[in-house]
Amino acid sequence: MRQVFTLWPGDDATVRRNVTDDGIPTWAVTPGASAPAMRWTNLDWSVLVIASTLIIALALVVPADLTGWISAGLLSALSIGLVILGVMIHRRRVAGLLHALDESRRWNDTIFERTGISLWREDWSYARDAVLALLRSGVRDMQAHFAAHPDQLREIRRHVIIKDVNQFAVSRSRAPDKQALLGSLDGLLPDTDQTFVQWLVAFANGDSFYRSETHITLPDGEAVDTLFTAGLPTDMQQFEDILVSDLDITEYKATQARLAQAELDMARAVRVSTMGALTASIAHEINSPLAAIVANAEASLRWMRRHQPDLVEAEQALECVLTAAMRTKAVVEQTRAFLSNAPLKPAPQDMARLVHDAIILIDRELRTHGISTHVDAHDGLPPVMADAVNIQQVLVNLMMNAAQAMEGVDGAKDLTIAIRHEEDRLHIEVRDRGIGIDRASLETIFDPFYSSRPDGMGMGLAICRTCISAHGGRIWAESSLGEGSTFHFDLPVAEEEMARA
Repeated sequence: MRQVFTLWPGDDATVRRNVTDDGIPTWAVTPGASAPAMRWTNLDWSVLVIASTLIIALALVVPADLTGWISAGLLSALSIGLVILGVMIHRRRVAGLLHALDESRRWNDTIFERTGISLWREDWSYARDAVLALLRSGVRDMQAHFAAHPDQLREIRRHVIIKDVNQFAVSRSRAPDKQALLGSLDGLLPDTDQTFVQWLVAFANGDSFYRSETHITLPDGEAVDTLFTAGLPTDMQQFEDILVSDLDITEYKATQARLAQAELDMARAVRVSTMGALTASIAHEINSPLAAIVANAEASLRWMRRHQPDLVEAEQALECVLTAAMRTKAVVEQTRAFLSNAPLKPAPQDMARLVHDAIILIDRELRTHGISTHVDAHDGLPPVMADAVNIQQVLVNLMMNAAQAMEGVDGAKDLTIAIRHEEDRLHIEVRDRGIGIDRASLETIFDPFYSSRPDGMGMGLAICRTCISAHGGRIWAESSLGEGSTFHFDLPVAEEEMARA
């Protein structure tokens, strides 16, 4: 399940990137544009030529017998007249330029204020300086860096300033006035937002624009889904005034969620129907041997309770009990084999994409729990051969467990999913800042029907282990009480990638 409109940095080949050979974005070495110099027009040159010609001509035609002061007076008068003419022409030019500038500003203001879409002018200069400092210190993977330093990410977000918004944004946000929307971006983007770090990744990549879906918090506290896009800066100065547009897609997302829920309900109904038929079949297969076990056990008891116990008959009855029990065991094993051998549909999968899609599937649940999600995935990860549905089920189970483990925890609720390439495998970690798991329970958390929650069924982690084992991987956990938990699992890299390596 993809966010239809999202373009994560690196997803779209049409996004133009501009970086130097050292990996530094070109905006970092491009100074801000200075005010354009006033160019001389043809009229200016004509006045200069005419003035020079008149002065030279006057100097040539003045009679030599005129006194010096008269000659100087004529030249001075002519010069003053030409200066006055030049000033008048210059003032007229300046007035024309100011009028053109005023018209340009009026036109820009008209576009900004009257466009039927929310527009935000934002100052990202603090983020620019932070990204540039990291790049110059040798950091190249911004996503991995901020996944490891979420508090630094929050600090940068607090220093992004909303400078201005148009009237449509005010109306759409149901804000009393513009002032209610101005200030730190921290008041608009909640801690559960997953897109802010992607801005910094796009800056570091030198991307030409960025577009994605997120959710924002309005002044009245309501959270709405929005699609935003922005042209990214090409020089240092442009970071001080980035224009961002956003479109309310709350109803679209709600419709999408209803359709997804309808699909889940249909799939659940099919599963319930299938399980009903399977249960009836199992009951039919097991009832007969169970009835035989009961009947033969009762017969054995009767033979043993006689005044003269008939051990031969009792033994025969017990043998029948054993036979029926073995038959019951065979039925259970066949059923288990049938369920565990449900055919997988493996295909080369981008693990980072599976993680993002799994996050989208439970985005609202994560928001409800106030979870701040971070993905730490290196570029160029090889694909794994996996059944996407199975692996997403594992990820969803682990992330929901992490969210529930952080209920009631004070401070930031950071959930981090890290992906690493280790030889012929991808290693995935799901880390939380929850209450942790005691050492004794770590040995049993993957057992069926074990749960630390009163309302838990205890099947989630058991299913995770079954899914990962079916893919040739393994899953385990590390935890300490009060320090959070980390669940690990690994998957084999697709064979084509291993052969290519």
